Amino acid sequence: MFTPLAGKALRATQLAAARGNLWEGAVRSGKTIGSIMVWLRYVRTGPPGALLMVGKTERTLKRNIIDVIVQMIGKKRCDYRAGAGEVIIFGRTIYVAGANDERAADKIKGLTLAGAYCDELTTYPENFFQMLETRLSVEDAQWFATTNPEGPNHWLKTQILDRARLHLRRDGTLVETADPDALDVARFSFVLDDNPALPAAYVASLKKSHQGLFFKRYILGEWCLAEGVIYDAFDKQRHVVKELPQITRWFCDAIDYGTTNPYADLLIGLGSDHRLYVVSEYRWDSRVQRRKMTDAEYSQGRRRWLASVAQPQSNVVGVQPEWTVVDPSAASYIEQLHRDGVSGVTPADNAVMDGIRTVGSLFSTGGLMVHESAQGLIEEIPGYSWDSAAAERGDDKPIKENDHSCDALRYGVRTTEALWRPYLPTRLEVAA
Repeated sequence: MFTPLAGKALRATQLAAARGNLWEGAVRSGKTIGSIMVWLRYVRTGPPGALLMVGKTERTLKRNIIDVIVQMIGKKRCDYRAGAGEVIIFGRTIYVAGANDERAADKIKGLTLAGAYCDELTTYPENFFQMLETRLSVEDAQWFATTNPEGPNHWLKTQILDRARLHLRRDGTLVETADPDALDVARFSFVLDDNPALPAAYVASLKKSHQGLFFKRYILGEWCLAEGVIYDAFDKQRHVVKELPQITRWFCDAIDYGTTNPYADLLIGLGSDHRLYVVSEYRWDSRVQRRKMTDAEYSQGRRRWLASVAQPQSNVVGVQPEWTVVDPSAASYIEQLHRDGVSGVTPADNAVMDGIRTVGSLFSTGGLMVHESAQGLIEEIPGYSWDSAAAERGDDKPIKENDHSCDALRYGVRTTEALWRPYLPTRLEVAA
């Protein structure tokens, strides 16, 4: 069931008549539904010729856009053909593609397009979008896109948005430039509060779960630099605990592998209070211990550590986590763990920004706590900061120093999210 468009979302559908039309800004602000409605109108009434739909990957395109279209118009009018690289909407065949790396531009070379829809446009390489622009050569061809904000030096901001002819601003004002060098692009900027259909309690919860950089970008819709401390919601007095509740499920131990750099392994479980806990930490720093460890020695040390962990609220000693989540670059160590009979070994999901956002949200809502014994992690978090030099180049990256336990935390939380997410309430608050 979809609520009829209103306010800025409705106005944007009426203004989307430029060659390029981009909905950008906060999450859950009405961007996607509005852009989809315009795209469906274009599929029916746009000029004849080939059409293209693009996502960061074909899988995310299906999840974010095609599945929504199916809910809106039904499977008979939207037939997604997995593996064939196409979807049929209103009887019109549309190519689908992913654009997750520099090689993706090769997928659309040679096409002549009458229109394109792009989901999560900031995640595409610039060369892909440049190639797409050259392919839209049918007369009156248009492209439509959605995105959340990134840094102000991102190619999409500097090369496209800042040069748009028409801008429906975040405050609702409409500005049209007379600059002869402006691009034939209409830009529609949204904040979270632009969506009147969202329940007030949900909006309040969403605002609570985003802090710092992510609040500015995903709630206020700002294109801002990644700067300062990453987990600015973290507070030792609130998030570090001396006593642990009963752990009802041991989701994983999560490993950031290092030989010259520290090796960090965090044990993460679900408390009976429906919060995630970093219960214990195994860390080896060859610079401090003055001895490097082999893969086999790390594996043995990990086994001894897990065998020594006392389960809270019980007399049981020893833990066997469901998964062992490992730095995906540590191929030899993953192989060593397999040889040693460790079950549930899996490479970590290393989507850095997604992982940081998830961990930060948990700290903001009180969904993640750390036992005082995890000293390496506790010492790293306050200094875990954005790389300002990278931000100036348009990249969002943490400073790669003293980040080993923080990386392990990100690996574990992000990779097991599908397991722990159903157990956590949507609204948690850290005790004052």
